[in-house]
Amino acid sequence: MNTDQVVRTFIEYFEERGHRRITGSTLLPSPGDPVLFTTSGMHPLTPYLEGRPHPQGRRLVNVQRCLRTTDLDEVGDPTHLTVFEMLGTWSLGDYEGSLSLGWAYELLTEGLGVDPGLLQATVYGGDDRVGPDTASLRLWQERGVPVELTVEDNWWFNGPVGPCGPDSEIFLWSGEGPPRSTPTRDDRWVEVWNHVMMRHRRLEDGSLVPLPQRNVDTGLGLERLVSLLQGRTSVFDCDVFDPWRRLLPAVWPLDEPSFRLVCDHLRSAVVVLGDGVRPAGTGRGYVLRRLVRRLLTVLWRDDPSRSLEDLPDELVGHTLDRFRQDVGPGGVRRELLAEEQRFAGLLRRGRQVLARPRFRGPLTDDDFRYLHDTHGLPRELVVSLRQE
Repeated sequence: MNTDQVVRTFIEYFEERGHRRITGSTLLPSPGDPVLFTTSGMHPLTPYLEGRPHPQGRRLVNVQRCLRTTDLDEVGDPTHLTVFEMLGTWSLGDYEGSLSLGWAYELLTEGLGVDPGLLQATVYGGDDRVGPDTASLRLWQERGVPVELTVEDNWWFNGPVGPCGPDSEIFLWSGEGPPRSTPTRDDRWVEVWNHVMMRHRRLEDGSLVPLPQRNVDTGLGLERLVSLLQGRTSVFDCDVFDPWRRLLPAVWPLDEPSFRLVCDHLRSAVVVLGDGVRPAGTGRGYVLRRLVRRLLTVLWRDDPSRSLEDLPDELVGHTLDRFRQDVGPGGVRRELLAEEQRFAGLLRRGRQVLARPRFRGPLTDDDFRYLHDTHGLPRELVVSLRQE
């Protein structure tokens, strides 16, 4: 199956079970939300998980684009992307988690052809406040799926306060040979689908109170699942990245780790620009700026003459289409090139400033503050320039 077929199979399966497809939101949370970007499918649905009736009912399914800055340093490994698509389902006070897990098992094994012997699950084992998730444990035992009980790894929350609850995560074996060990002991077990039994709200003092309704919130990383279904060793080898594999090496020959970072950050920058964010020194704009400057640093490390002007139009258009963004590629390219010019100017200025005798020895915190406040040179950039 290619990516579009997986999405179609997923959506149709849950529509047949009474779920209404809802439109995924942009990467930008609603006004007043302290989070910079939408990080999961449940994020836009928080008011409904807390009890507000949803206009399309109590069973929902969608595809949501997400951005996670917490994974920036892990980009380049086989499973992490900065911007990705999340398949999600929700029960807003309708059915329980064991029914959701049963559907997930059926869809994976019968609808998507996963060998049941390659599955393992983790389940919340309980602590002194909330007991073990016996319903999920019983479901997996009935299906013959091995289970690992954990506490912290199977308690889901989205911040210091707000909805939370026990979860059951489904893992797929990605290694050679028969499965071995458990998900917490062997990273060849790849998490593909998390089912959260969202029944509690955590207050500022850390205490838990019941939510008005017992919800189920599930999330499945699309690119990660597709790469495993296609027998690929990394998310960067699934069909979503076929155009990148085909076009980018002819423009910029890169080793594999550099190729992955450049692909991820360029793709993410295009999506963020497509949702209306512009480079800036703070907030969302700074995340975008950091993405662009990190990829430029990699490109220029081997060849300072490289430019985003050589980025094929097809890759910009493919990314905007993939994430259903009604934006022309021309404006996105102009923003990328303008940021490239700003960064090139900053590098020239930074090298000149750091060549001064004052900055040739070890730098103090006062030096870093001066370089940032007076010359606009962030600490991470100063450190990078000093290593040249």
